[in-house]
Amino acid sequence: MAAEPTREWDDEQLKSDDLPKKDLIKFIQDNAAHSFLSEHKLLGNIKNVAKTAKKEQLIVAYNQLFESKRFKGTEVEEVTQNVKAVKIEDKPKKEEEPVIDEGPPKFTKSVLKKGDKTNFPKKGDVVGCWYTGTLEDGTVFDTNIPTTARKKKQTKPLTFKVGLGKVIRGWDEGLLTMSRGETARLEIEPEWAYGRKGLPDSKIPPNAKLIFEVELVAID
Repeated sequence: MAAEPTREWDDEQLKSDDLPKKDLIKFIQDNAAHSFLSEHKLLGNIKNVAKTAKKEQLIVAYNQLFESKRFKGTEVEEVTQNVKAVKIEDKPKKEEEPVIDEGPPKFTKSVLKKGDKTNFPKKGDVVGCWYTGTLEDGTVFDTNIPTTARKKKQTKPLTFKVGLGKVIRGWDEGLLTMSRGETARLEIEPEWAYGRKGLPDSKIPPNAKLIFEVELVAID
């Protein structure tokens, strides 16, 4: 910490016209703590301060400086604390993502064949599936199951990363509830299938409820 400055002028000298305001301002600015200067409105260019500050005001500030001993360097701790506070305040608050209540799931599942009940896929896992998709009236619109057992040996099941939107949501959500080896019937509402547009190329009409029979054969 710097040594305490000595008084340069006594009361008579302070009141004398021989002492310019600028000298007083310079002394106070050179020796006072930043917060002291701020309180007395003595921060800034000396010429500008001299225009607004009255001599009496400067004399009071000069005397108070020595009474309060708020010299430059005495408030380092306070400044540090202020900087810390500002840094904490300036940090953008991490906004918590609102939990959206979507209501009940938009699919129902019926287990047709139990799986191992221990190996369940997690988001991002690659799953392998055999499936058949039908409309409510029983029309098959898609399947990857070959017609003969011989062909099934030559064909590979459908594989994709589950839970990442690679397939319709009803599949993503439904498969995460299945264990390896399980076969299930998934009845998927339009909102979690192809919605209002449907999928004309696959002969899926708008707002169609879809029924899939899915066998989960592999999880990687």
